[in-house]
Amino acid sequence: MTPPATTPRTILLTGAAGTVGTLMRGLLPGYGYELRSLDVAPVPGEPDAITAGLGDRAALREAVAGTDAVLHLAGISLESSFDEILRSNIEGTYNLYEAAREEGVRRIVFASSNHAVGYTPWPGKDDPLIPIDVPRRPDTFYGLSKCFGEDLAQLYWDKHGIETVSVRIGSCFPRPSSVRMLSIWMSPEDGARLFHAALTAEGVGHTVVYGSSANTRVVWDLAPARALGYEPRDDSEPYAAELIAEQGELDPAGNPDHAHLGGLFVTRPPRWEDRG
Repeated sequence: MTPPATTPRTILLTGAAGTVGTLMRGLLPGYGYELRSLDVAPVPGEPDAITAGLGDRAALREAVAGTDAVLHLAGISLESSFDEILRSNIEGTYNLYEAAREEGVRRIVFASSNHAVGYTPWPGKDDPLIPIDVPRRPDTFYGLSKCFGEDLAQLYWDKHGIETVSVRIGSCFPRPSSVRMLSIWMSPEDGARLFHAALTAEGVGHTVVYGSSANTRVVWDLAPARALGYEPRDDSEPYAAELIAEQGELDPAGNPDHAHLGGLFVTRPPRWEDRG
């Protein structure tokens, strides 16, 4: 772990009660951050957390005020109706950027997703790694909202000078739960390393990176993330034998659920346990 800064910086963590938010609440203070938590649901164990939705502009502005940066994890993380995605992920992200602009916050780390490029074909064994500039091909309204978030980040950099690192997260859980996740899994510890790098790297403008661990089976190019100072240390391979014994090998040619980067988001409505 990078040694904590001498003076901890205050970070607004949106989506603090969610899966990734909960993991980061436990890990990021070790890097010297003071976290200000916000979620539409109460944050367990944090009586001072801000309970507000992304549609509450006044609450968002108050939450952003006095912070040094924002780690934006809030929003719907599965497919939903367009109206729900519009309110939470699209309008809500706009509201957050406006609050940051009004309060003079100059750095946001935006939780994008591999589902922004979900219709990208799963690469063959001898194919090159998927580059960060692959054409965006969202697989759902959820994926579409992440494309919007990346474009919004670019606009606010060009127009208002707010820097953003958009992290196309794979699957951030304590352990992978499918053979597909063996390629895109990001351990919580590597997630904290990547978010720390994204919060502290200089001159990022608007930078888009993939977010995963240094997996033996990685399918996308982590060089842009490494350029921020990210040094992944974990690998999903210790979980591979058990998952392959349960589920079989990944089969992009024979299994439609494995044919695209977005997995089940492409072939059928994803369930909670299918996230990532």
